Amino acid sequence: MDNEIKREMSDYRMKAAIEHLNASLYLLEGGFIKDSIGRSYYAMFSAARALLAQDEVDFSKHAGVISYFQKEYIKTGKFEVKFSKYLSEAFRIRNHSDYADFYVASKQDADEQHQRAKEFCEAIKVYIEAHSTE
Repeated sequence: MDNEIKREMSDYRMKAAIEHLNASLYLLEGGFIKDSIGRSYYAMFSAARALLAQDEVDFSKHAGVISYFQKEYIKTGKFEVKFSKYLSEAFRIRNHSDYADFYVASKQDADEQHQRAKEFCEAIKVYIEAHSTE
């Protein structure tokens, strides 16, 4: 894959991440707590996939994306460990919100997930911009 195609794929996925992040806030403000949590997770997931596009890597399962991100970007020190925790916890909470009967999420939970997603997306955006010329 040439650099222009990698950049286009990465940009496309980063735009999706920002759209999910904006939707998360909109849903949060509207009182749609579980849906906001889901969008926060997908913001982080899409941002991680934007990063993986730079490596010409993708996975069919969410766990594959998360595992690769942890192996190649957390364990190598390219990102702080907290970002691994943010992504893993968002995945877990999103699964509970979507699939667990009687799971109750608070506005505080959704707000925290949105703030973490915002920080996660910004960190990935900065990293991609700094390394896009390599």
